[in-house]
Amino acid sequence: MTDRAVILIVDDEVSNIEIMSAVLEDDYEVCFATSGEEALKVAQTVLPDLILLDVLMPGIDGYEVCQRLKKDRLLADIPVIFTTGLNDQDAEVRGLSAGAIDYVTKPIQPVILLARVANHVELKRLRDQLAQMAVTDALTGLSNRRHLEQTLATETAKLSRTGEWLSVIMVDIDFFKLFNDTFGHPAGDRCLAMVAAALTRAVHLATDLTARYGGEEFVCVLPGRDHEAAALVAREIQEQVGSLRIPHPESAVGPCVTVSIGVASACCLPDMSPSQWIAHADRQLYLSKRAGRNEIYSTVFHEQEIGVTSHS
Repeated sequence: MTDRAVILIVDDEVSNIEIMSAVLEDDYEVCFATSGEEALKVAQTVLPDLILLDVLMPGIDGYEVCQRLKKDRLLADIPVIFTTGLNDQDAEVRGLSAGAIDYVTKPIQPVILLARVANHVELKRLRDQLAQMAVTDALTGLSNRRHLEQTLATETAKLSRTGEWLSVIMVDIDFFKLFNDTFGHPAGDRCLAMVAAALTRAVHLATDLTARYGGEEFVCVLPGRDHEAAALVAREIQEQVGSLRIPHPESAVGPCVTVSIGVASACCLPDMSPSQWIAHADRQLYLSKRAGRNEIYSTVFHEQEIGVTSHS
């Protein structure tokens, strides 16, 4: 695993790709495409940190490729630098209007190319850091609701291309108001932070996301996990929280803090809304709480249909 930024070079002339690769490969991971159509496919697969995009190509040209990138919510934030032999103002204005952030003219000057790429990669890194701060819950360190909604939108868009599974888990701390009433809000905050850490231990794949949904509710997003895999994660969450053994004498469930869990799983299809997973998981969470709490209820659904509920 590398921490180096990934640069996608798009040019129909292989010699141009070789020149730019030779300039960049010591500092960056470099991949390439030789047509606009191939560039879009590679970008969706690799998710590069920056794209060097030739303007004049057979088929769809660089302008159209850039416009398509900016319309794709998965790719829209990737900075694009046009590489072109067109050294005129109209071409530059058209490129910037299409969504590019900069221009590099051919023949390539290595020092200029390195400087432009380094500047924009660093700017993207800083933007990403600021964006991460804006989507983090200050108390628990988990993602916040805004990031959750962004991630669900991104994952459903990505997974719908191949019809892959997506599962969502909703978690609620049982009788949390009584906990706060008994021990006070500072203790309640510590409880939330401890439960958040337990969730992080249970939901540990790099592709997973754990977020604080609001109050004492949490949501876990599990891309590529089917119903059975999600159920295993849900049980691990329950076990991790139980192992904390946080005293809760006012709970009607037991002497320590417990959680109720709802799970919703489905294969992603293009017309499905990200909110469907939340709605179905929330319904299962309601059933878990109605059954006495400290329970796990789950469902598999298909588009607008509600699947069969299972209890574990």
